[in-house]
Amino acid sequence: MADDHDLLREARWSQLMAAAQDGDRASYETLLRETVPLVRAIASRWHRSPDSAEDVVQDVLLTLHRVRHTYDPSRPFTHWIATLARRRAIDALRRRGRTDRFESFDERAYETFADPATNRDLMARETGAALKQAMSALTEGQRQAIELLKLNELSLAEATKVTGKSVGALKVNVHRAMKALKARMGGD
Repeated sequence: MADDHDLLREARWSQLMAAAQDGDRASYETLLRETVPLVRAIASRWHRSPDSAEDVVQDVLLTLHRVRHTYDPSRPFTHWIATLARRRAIDALRRRGRTDRFESFDERAYETFADPATNRDLMARETGAALKQAMSALTEGQRQAIELLKLNELSLAEATKVTGKSVGALKVNVHRAMKALKARMGGD
């Protein structure tokens, strides 16, 4: 059974909606602000994803604006808006069900720019495992030269101190390692 607070809220919302129908913008804004939590709660019952629920809330507010003239002030406003919210939530589920039957998820579909540099994160995830595998196929000297000179960015002089190899030997190892990595990774 409804308590006094619910009855007062119902009467207030009905008055605000009647005033909004007569063109009172402040009443309309107040009504929307006060009813959004109810609409959000109803949408959340039908949609687990916060984004989907928020889409339903926005759809309800747009529908409310479009059909506000159909509300009868002598009837309970809470029931009217709750019914509107439930129907919009169900409609959203039906829409999603129709599109899910014909669409499939592909992470690469979200690439938005032709410039490869803008899609670096996706490419890095895809090539990371392949690079590790290609690095493991290198000789110890090549792998050490790549790690020191390319990954750790040491100078040739610093790398010779670490490895005890000559500058020429390090250069040869880096050159051969880069050639092998390009071949394994499908580079030019």
